Amino acid sequence: MKKLVKILPLLLVAAFVLAACGGAEAPPEPEVVTVTGFDGSDMEISIPQVEEGKTNVAFVYVGVIGDAGWTYAHNQGREYIEANVENTHTAYLEAVPEGADAERVIRSLARQGFDVIFTTSFGYMDPTGTVAEEFPDIDFIHISGQKKAEPNFGNVFGALEEMQYLAGMAAGAKAQEDGSNRVGYIAPFPIAEVIRLANATALGMRETCPECVMDIRWIFTWFDPVKEREAAESLLDAGSTVIITGADTPGPVQAAADRGYTGIAHNSTESCNGLEDSCLGVPYWNWGPVYAEIVEASAAGEYTPEDYYGSTADGMVGYLGFMEGEEVLPAVPADVVPLIETALADMQSGLFTRFDIFTGPINNNQGEVAIPDGYVMTQSDLEGLSEGYMGAFGIEGREACEICMDFLVEGFDETAEIPPLN
Repeated sequence: MKKLVKILPLLLVAAFVLAACGGAEAPPEPEVVTVTGFDGSDMEISIPQVEEGKTNVAFVYVGVIGDAGWTYAHNQGREYIEANVENTHTAYLEAVPEGADAERVIRSLARQGFDVIFTTSFGYMDPTGTVAEEFPDIDFIHISGQKKAEPNFGNVFGALEEMQYLAGMAAGAKAQEDGSNRVGYIAPFPIAEVIRLANATALGMRETCPECVMDIRWIFTWFDPVKEREAAESLLDAGSTVIITGADTPGPVQAAADRGYTGIAHNSTESCNGLEDSCLGVPYWNWGPVYAEIVEASAAGEYTPEDYYGSTADGMVGYLGFMEGEEVLPAVPADVVPLIETALADMQSGLFTRFDIFTGPINNNQGEVAIPDGYVMTQSDLEGLSEGYMGAFGIEGREACEICMDFLVEGFDETAEIPPLN
């Protein structure tokens, strides 16, 4: 009893101290989530903590920020937020696998108390939507894909197909200069996003080299330096002298350079660093401004989910070597430069868009009509795959595709196919 009498005043003092601090609860302890790493082994991911009194923004990356490609470009967007949006704290997680692992990571970020969560890979779409339903007061933004839902689940993407068209123009001109007339393309997954980028590239190639043929390799990964390099080597062995990659690292451009040929990298302005003499350019992203706009709207309680699809005209995408303040890379054939500059100017003014790229008549690589004369592909067409190939389209608020993006255009080798996606 005497001990209790002595302790009681101390307890009362502690209670007053807590009351003076507003009785604030301690932040939740950081979680550790175990996921499957690139090599198939278990990997622990520590969930970052929030900073009190700030708008806390988290990014989930499928690759690593050192890839000089897709993830590097998104991290540039994150850094843009920190530099341009006041009272904001950002954090990121690298190499998060798609699917069930991603869902657990995203849910842990939400539990930790982040206000805005950006998930930056196609395979994060459904996991993000699931977690968004559980945390209606947090804003979730998925990059690529097609889904959105009130009140807090939006998506953002952009018309990189416009820049891929320019890349195709450069590649066709270079292949013609090489005397090979053969271009190689590395494709990650057989989804509409990848197929339309590849098709836009082939259509651009045919503008500057009508007799050119495009070969393709499917690698079923977004980020795997070994597989990316192996695919490039295979295309080079088959006769391609220009290698275009749709994956994350500049390894395929390096593989082409090692044999005295050229390549086109993907996603980031950094992708050709050290390879300028062998690089024909890079279709790249400018995520920062739209990311900052979303975070500001969320902080003000005014974010409304939308399908945001940026373009060349609004500055979301660019082609390295041809944008303001950039110099044309030395490997680009001189005679194609004014053609690319004219096409880019038309894109920037809105005179030539992704819909113009995919206006019929366009045949598939079997010589059959894919897009009839005068038909203009809609956004649903560009983003859609037909039932029976990838299941029903079934996106809320979006019409089904009338002409679905499940074909390769004329210009691809006639033996090229779109493989099944399980």
